[in-house]
Amino acid sequence: MRQTRRTLLQSAGGLLFSGAIAACSPSNRSADVVASARRLMINGNMVIAFDGEGSMSEGLKNKIRESGLCAIKISMGGSGGSYAETLEELAAYDAAIADNADIFQSIASVADIDEAHTSRRLGIIKSFEAATMHDGQPARIAEFAAQGVRVMQLGYNTTSPFGAGVMSVDGPLGLSDLGREAVSVMQENGVLLDLSHAHEQTMFDAIKASTRPVAVTHSGCAGVYQHQRNKSDEALKSVADTGGVVGIYELSYLTPDNEPTPLSAYVAHLSHALKICGEDHVGIGSDAVLPAFDVSPESIAQWDAVNAARKEAGIAAPGEGPMPFVVGLNGPQRMYVIADELKKLGYAESAVDKVLGLNFKRVFRDAWQS
Repeated sequence: MRQTRRTLLQSAGGLLFSGAIAACSPSNRSADVVASARRLMINGNMVIAFDGEGSMSEGLKNKIRESGLCAIKISMGGSGGSYAETLEELAAYDAAIADNADIFQSIASVADIDEAHTSRRLGIIKSFEAATMHDGQPARIAEFAAQGVRVMQLGYNTTSPFGAGVMSVDGPLGLSDLGREAVSVMQENGVLLDLSHAHEQTMFDAIKASTRPVAVTHSGCAGVYQHQRNKSDEALKSVADTGGVVGIYELSYLTPDNEPTPLSAYVAHLSHALKICGEDHVGIGSDAVLPAFDVSPESIAQWDAVNAARKEAGIAAPGEGPMPFVVGLNGPQRMYVIADELKKLGYAESAVDKVLGLNFKRVFRDAWQS
């Protein structure tokens, strides 16, 4: 079914969420405390549930301000969007940002991130996690880069013309010749290569072909829980060795339990990534809803329907089903909660600053130079 502008703005990869704000806050910090303590924070993958066209409600704007975030990366084009559909979605986001310029800013450079931080707005970094919009044509990468898409992947969970995804089982399982060309075009046009959904062999091939830092913007650690979407220690280290960043997500793949993920599991993956990669190469890529996932019965029913459709289409990873958030992080102040957990682990404020934003800022700077 063709998506409308409104549903596009309420989605991430075709996963629809209600625009209602869930009544659950992970912290009792006041908005004034959050605002006064604003550090430079970037989330490597998030969703915004827009509450309609035109100007957003003040309630939703206030929740975004409470997050303290100065930039987030949003995946556009879904898990299988066509060229035309993706152009439409990019235009819809541009219109939404323009309609709400008091709270949003488009991000095309690190200077834009600094400006968003200073002006207390939320910078929007456009990205792709699929490759269907390219139709196997690496030249499309340059075209989309010119429209401000600054982070791209080689494909979603299954095999694309550029390479194998995390759920691919039939060979070849690495980077294709077109994929090598795609990596080259990305880096010639200042696009960060994101390997979150890439098969491990595709990852290693792409890193070998790359001359710049790469990222895994949203994943977990197979060393904590073995799952296709979680990366092995070798894969994590290979990203760090490029100067890149690994962002830890809040999805249900952090544990084998078919229930909402506990905060302890999230901290275990974050701690493991820091051990393997070091404090200069880990970030937060929640892959969650800002300000919060709506836990109303209507929203959960919609979530279940989307999961069923993804399984029917063969693009769902094993373990999909539980709601996509970590208990204790499902709210606008999730980054502050994570900061507190890092300090409990004994990390200094300087390390916390790196994980919450400075590491992603550095890799964006290094990758976006064209």
